[in-house]
Amino acid sequence: MQKQGPLIAMLVPFLMAILCAGCQGPKSAADSCPVTDPNGEAPAGEAESPLYFAQQGLTTVLWPDGRIPFDPSGPGEIRDDGSLAMKFPFWRGEGIRGQLMIGGRRLDGDSPPAFGEIPEGYGDTGFQASAIVFPAPGCWEITARADGAGMSFVQVVALLPE
Repeated sequence: MQKQGPLIAMLVPFLMAILCAGCQGPKSAADSCPVTDPNGEAPAGEAESPLYFAQQGLTTVLWPDGRIPFDPSGPGEIRDDGSLAMKFPFWRGEGIRGQLMIGGRRLDGDSPPAFGEIPEGYGDTGFQASAIVFPAPGCWEITARADGAGMSFVQVVALLPE
């Protein structure tokens, strides 16, 4: 039986662009955040999208305008403790094997670190579903590593009003 993860992951960039078309959250200190621009480098075998970001053999999808929006009716999860979790697809490139590890630090204030939630069952190569949990809104630098390969990117996590 073939996993549905890669098929769903192909749709993520498209759906993210639709869901976030025109996302404009309130202005904050995070507006000066040095967000990472996607480079459009799609992982092998996946549909092209300008939202892909690849670095050192790892690939993910970044949000339009570098802003990850959280609102009660939108994508992602606002947890009881106030943390914010958003799904992120990752791909390990050719020759990269092993467990994906994700962490992060807030650049514009004090906060506990961000961390990845990485489900089992996807194997040691190729596509890996995941979620990144941000303890608070703000400007975040995320780092992902697997088998000596590493990537980092910066995104704004925005909690939008209801």
